[in-house]
Amino acid sequence: MLQAQLITSTLDEETARAEVYGLLAALFYAAPSAELHENLRVAVTEAPAAGALLESSWGELVAAARERNLADIGQEYDVLFGGIGKPEVYLFGSHYLSGFLNEKPLAALRHDIAALGLGRDEAMPETEDHVAYLCEVMRYLIAGDDVEVANLTRQREFFTRHLQTWLPTMCEVLMQHPKAGFYRALAVFAQAFINIEAQGFDMLA
Repeated sequence: MLQAQLITSTLDEETARAEVYGLLAALFYAAPSAELHENLRVAVTEAPAAGALLESSWGELVAAARERNLADIGQEYDVLFGGIGKPEVYLFGSHYLSGFLNEKPLAALRHDIAALGLGRDEAMPETEDHVAYLCEVMRYLIAGDDVEVANLTRQREFFTRHLQTWLPTMCEVLMQHPKAGFYRALAVFAQAFINIEAQGFDMLA
């Protein structure tokens, strides 16, 4: 299944959740590839059933992809998240939780990731509290084959400790940034999805 066809997918809910986390990881880690950009541009935005919670924000994201070419989105990514020194918008949890990078929240995250039997790819320059990394961990906890790790209990624990605590704030910062266009739409979609996830996990408490 193409990640961008999430809204019309007939796959089970858990697979769809994993696909969303995968899409968020890809788009927050780098500007979209030509293939992903095209998939977004041609994606269907009308949900198969009325009242779908992500339909509106998904439609905004697809519209943003259709309105901008690949080069413009790449430039926006670099302006917001790249450059030398302080970025316009931080993508790292420690910044929002402590005000600094590489602080105690990162140490706690590394402890919990190790407890899951996971580790950082040495080829990855970013620290583990990058939003893309955390979304990849969530995708694994949903779609992984090891039921001792990939289960709802582990998902809820990781989500509440390492995503729910700061990702909504990052989305708000991005949504309000005057230079954000495509990534504003992505932040709206991410925030809507995180809210749904939080509500779902609250029901398990």
